[in-house]
Amino acid sequence: MKRKTSWEAILQNLCVGAGQILLNYFHKPHQIESKPGAGIVTEADKAAERYLVKEILRKFPKSSIITEETGKYAGSQDMLWVIDPLDGTSNYAHGFPWFCVSVGLYQEGKALAGGIYHPMMKEFFFAERGKGSFVNGKRIQVSRCSKFADSLLGTGFYYSKKKQLAEEMKIFHRLNERVLAVRRPGSAALDLACVAAGRFDGFWERGLSSWDVAAGILLVTEAGGKITDYSGKKTDLFGSEIVASNGRLHKDLVEAIQG
Repeated sequence: MKRKTSWEAILQNLCVGAGQILLNYFHKPHQIESKPGAGIVTEADKAAERYLVKEILRKFPKSSIITEETGKYAGSQDMLWVIDPLDGTSNYAHGFPWFCVSVGLYQEGKALAGGIYHPMMKEFFFAERGKGSFVNGKRIQVSRCSKFADSLLGTGFYYSKKKQLAEEMKIFHRLNERVLAVRRPGSAALDLACVAAGRFDGFWERGLSSWDVAAGILLVTEAGGKITDYSGKKTDLFGSEIVASNGRLHKDLVEAIQG
């Protein structure tokens, strides 16, 4: 029987709709604005975010929303949508095809569902609490890699090149010496989706915001993976650092990060 839930359909419509807006702008000249200490924003970010907010409030008018570009919309219902209309803006603005739409849904403080859409690959990643993780309707699981030296990891760096960059480079150097390879693609949400799908064996990054990880955390855990902070302790939507893995390599990854 084809697996289709109401939240999957809702999130897919939201993410794919926003993704189509990004594609419509992709090959056009971009109007780029700087965000102090937080990278850049394009007209595509804003257009996709307007679409997402409008559609969410049309269907769920009492919802609360946290967005990357315009902040918070306070609703009366205990349903929180955390959206990143374009994760990987720097990539997008330079024509590098690694970016996504990310939408996480939280109810009573717990992750209920999450969707990540990669427009260039037409891949829709979806997870629902207690029901698993999927890409285009097919069940996904984290990798089975159990040897740290054979692992492929993903990471990212602060937008601010002064803030803790020296320490981050030390961590990068340690990890790069101990594993098969490290990649820095430039979209934390997609990187987490890659952990969930077994394409990355692990991922770490510091300085992230709630919209970067809102959907990805659930994708990884529902795919059988593990999520903590840099010290190996439990983290959540509002943590500033994240370590994600297939679980088998988590201890090695945390120990390497700690030095």
